[in-house]
Amino acid sequence: MPRPLVVGNGRLLINFDDRLHMRDLYYPYVGQLNHVGGHFSKLGVWVQGRFSWLDEDGWQRTLGYGKESLVTDVHAQHEHLGLSLRIADGVHQRDPIYLKRIHVRNLTSEAREVRLFFNHDFSINETEVGDTAVYDPVQRTVYHYKRNVYIMVNGRTSESGIEQFSVGIKRFNYAEGTWRDAEDGILSGNPIAQGSVDSTISFRLMLAPQEEKTLDYWMCIGDSYEAVKTLNQYVLESDPERLLNRVAVYWQRWVNKEERDFADLPETVVNLYKTSLLLVRTQIDNNGAILAANDSDILQYNRDHYSYMWPRDGALIACAMAKAGYTGTVAPFFRFCADALNEDGYLLHKYNPDGSVGSSWHPNIVDGEIQLPIQEDETALVLHALWEQYKSGKQLEDCQALYPTLVRPAARFLLQYIEPAYQLPKPSYDLWEERRGIFTFTSATVFAGLKAAARFAQLFGDDRRYKRYDEGAERIREAMLKHLYDADLGRFLRGIYLRQDGRVEKDFTVESSLFSIFALGVLPADDPRVASTMEAVKRSLRVDTEVGGFARYQGDYYFKKSHDTAKVPGNPWIICTLWVADWEIAKARTLEELEEPKKRLSWVVSHALQSGVLSEQLDPYTGAPVSVAPLTWSHATYVATVLRYLEKVNELR
Repeated sequence: MPRPLVVGNGRLLINFDDRLHMRDLYYPYVGQLNHVGGHFSKLGVWVQGRFSWLDEDGWQRTLGYGKESLVTDVHAQHEHLGLSLRIADGVHQRDPIYLKRIHVRNLTSEAREVRLFFNHDFSINETEVGDTAVYDPVQRTVYHYKRNVYIMVNGRTSESGIEQFSVGIKRFNYAEGTWRDAEDGILSGNPIAQGSVDSTISFRLMLAPQEEKTLDYWMCIGDSYEAVKTLNQYVLESDPERLLNRVAVYWQRWVNKEERDFADLPETVVNLYKTSLLLVRTQIDNNGAILAANDSDILQYNRDHYSYMWPRDGALIACAMAKAGYTGTVAPFFRFCADALNEDGYLLHKYNPDGSVGSSWHPNIVDGEIQLPIQEDETALVLHALWEQYKSGKQLEDCQALYPTLVRPAARFLLQYIEPAYQLPKPSYDLWEERRGIFTFTSATVFAGLKAAARFAQLFGDDRRYKRYDEGAERIREAMLKHLYDADLGRFLRGIYLRQDGRVEKDFTVESSLFSIFALGVLPADDPRVASTMEAVKRSLRVDTEVGGFARYQGDYYFKKSHDTAKVPGNPWIICTLWVADWEIAKARTLEELEEPKKRLSWVVSHALQSGVLSEQLDPYTGAPVSVAPLTWSHATYVATVLRYLEKVNELR
């Protein structure tokens, strides 16, 4: 399932799996319209009458990225074929152009002919119906098209361009696809096919003993034939090698634009910090949507995916990126949210990258009672994140423009959506989208959202609203201490449920999101009530295996791997483990007390994929990634925790 290699630029996102298949190609939005859709576009090699796809077992593959860059650095070697390949993949920093450069080395003592084959298994606009694949003899390219999406592929060696080509039918009437045509080393040259189609092109290299030569390959995506033809000409005139080098330089400049002292953090922790910044950027659409994940293999389990913008995830990711110095990168997110805001001032469950409402499982009616199908924390956290954005970038004009369109209507909703008898937010769904009630996490986010709105009102001289928002936040703080803190337990509850018969049912489940009490400013980190709550989190959610880490909550069933709940309360999650580290950082009073959270940062590094990609959760026994990877929230939380660590080091010094 994981996607250890992702490259993109905010318009085009391409994912590869660990066997070097291209599995996802999103355009024109990051996360919307997957033109590969989890099928397998792959690379093969023919040499001396022997053929092998790079996904076969004879290949030793090493997957990674170039230093501080979104250009991959992949090594593939096949001892029996006597070949090694070094592959660099990248997406142009501005245009929808994918670039690939392959260094092919002959490891034998004899001269040999090597042919490389590129198979393209596209399903344009997420369906195989009505695609066309064409060989263009004028441009000497192959392109696929349907309606307003065109994908043109081309390449060249030092001697020539495309050597052979074939287009044909796939997965229909016993036709497997042109990838089968490639396996004898010769392509049939069929020039056109329509319906469910694929294509394969090949290139030829003559290699002396121990000689290395290079092949450049590229893919241009656009909304018309003229558009991709123009992009193809741009690559030819600019030189594909130079373009790929410029991509690497751009991302190196981007990830290092903020000068930062990383104190005593190990180099591996710093490297993952920079990798995380880069990977988060690939998941942000230029129009503002911050996507949760774009690993389409999750479809095997849910018949839905993570390629949505959850306002909660987006807000927390925007917070982290703003604090890291990338306010311009996430500024469109807040405009996206302002446009998406319901007329009553709240945000819905999730959204597609084009701004339309995403799928949901939250009902409008339960047991005859009409309800809002929302997670209120999603609305509240956007306001909190906008204030963090302002603090980091001081973009007064942007915030002033959003004050009447986002801040005021959302704050008005937060003030109105209150349970009168308790002065807490009315019931809504929790951050894990599993249960409906009045939760400590949600209440903390509403407190933080109203505090942010109050600060904006004060900033803009709106004294009347400042007083209203600030007093509303303080009422929620008082109500949380009265109704959500259990003095007998000595800690905060996950939440309470208001039953139809008038009963109030307490939820005693220990829950990792209780970190929000200090993280969102309800109480300081050293408050005894916070300390007892977070100690319960550490004690009850620790995964007692060699893998370690912390679970979301007691009895977590999502992708459950163990029935031994005493040792494994749930799978370890990257973000939940980092929330524990956040508390340890916040309460530290000496540099020595930072050793434990520093170890947790190294724990995350040790459970990243070889390329640096972080998953959502881990198998508690093997440490293998579980669910989607990369998960944007995991990477952003890692960034945020590193920054908190560095702030605390500076404070204690």
